[in-house]
Amino acid sequence: MDTLTLPLATERLVLRPFEPGDLMAVFDLYQRKEVCRYLFWGPLDLDGARDHLDGRMGRTRIGSDGDAIRLAGVDRSTGRMIGEFMLRVTSIEHRQGEVGWMIHPDVQGRGLATEAAAELLRAAFETLGLHRIVADADPRNAASLRIMEKLGMRREADYIEQFFVKGTWIDQVVCAILATEWRAAQVEHGAG
Repeated sequence: MDTLTLPLATERLVLRPFEPGDLMAVFDLYQRKEVCRYLFWGPLDLDGARDHLDGRMGRTRIGSDGDAIRLAGVDRSTGRMIGEFMLRVTSIEHRQGEVGWMIHPDVQGRGLATEAAAELLRAAFETLGLHRIVADADPRNAASLRIMEKLGMRREADYIEQFFVKGTWIDQVVCAILATEWRAAQVEHGAG
């Protein structure tokens, strides 16, 4: 499997490996209840943010099934880290992957998460040669579902009471896109 040349860049963002200097930005993001609402964990304190960052640094290669590339999303105009983006290869043999994102509430609604996720899809299909990419969300997370729709992903599964999180059962929506669908959309929109 090919490797990605990092950082990745979009019109407004740089997606780069996490660095030690990202600690306060990671803390600012994950200490918020509204950010952690749909995550498996609650808001992080500074030590939790440090552990989270430590687990993200160096996650820049795909060597085996389940490996994930974790990238900090940095606003090109301000240099501010505004989110975390993930590309995981779930099966090298079957060329399957997953994308995910978390974006700071201060910059939500500007299309930045969609822009970054679209770049991850491009890298997954064009560089890594993946065949199918999924993304999932709690069905109450309307913003993430809109991003998946904007990316051209189709809703494939609705799992009822899939996870027991924070004392309650939550559902899960899974959306997906094939490389052929992604390429057709690029041609249709004049990007390919």
